[in-house]
Amino acid sequence: MPGTQHIKNSARSSVRGYARSRVRRHHHRDRSAAGKDLLTPRQISYRWRLRELMAARGMFTVAELMPHLTERGITLSASQVHRLVSGTPERLSLPVLATLCDILDCTPTDLIATSAQNLPTRRAAGEEAPINLAARRPTRVRLMPEG
Repeated sequence: MPGTQHIKNSARSSVRGYARSRVRRHHHRDRSAAGKDLLTPRQISYRWRLRELMAARGMFTVAELMPHLTERGITLSASQVHRLVSGTPERLSLPVLATLCDILDCTPTDLIATSAQNLPTRRAAGEEAPINLAARRPTRVRLMPEG
C-alpha cells in the first residue's frame, strides 16, 4: 500500500528504544552589525502528542482509533497503528497526518509540539578565547606587623 511503508519503517525505529522527544540541530541565519550572514546553531526538538490527544477525546486503545482511520480511507494494520500511537514517527505521510487531525479535531501543531533554542556558539579551530587577565595576575599580599 502506498504511504504505509513510511509509517511502518518509522514506527519500527521508535520501537527500538529511541526517545519520544527528538532533537535535531539546525542553523539559523542571523545578521551581524556589519551585515554579514552568521550561522547560529539552533537545537530543534519535538514531541509526538497523539496518545495525549486521543486520551483527551476518550480514545484509550488502538482498536478505538482504527475504525476512524478506515472510514476515512487510511488502511493500516493494527501493529502499524499501535506503533504510530505508542512511538514517535520519524516520517509521516500527509494523508495520515490530515486524517489524524480530522479524527481528533485538531491541527498538526497540536499533534507535534515543537521548540527551538539557540545553542552556544563554538570557537573555530585555532581561534583563541579572550584572556581574563584578572584571573592570571597574582594578588598583592599586605604584610602586617605582629602585635
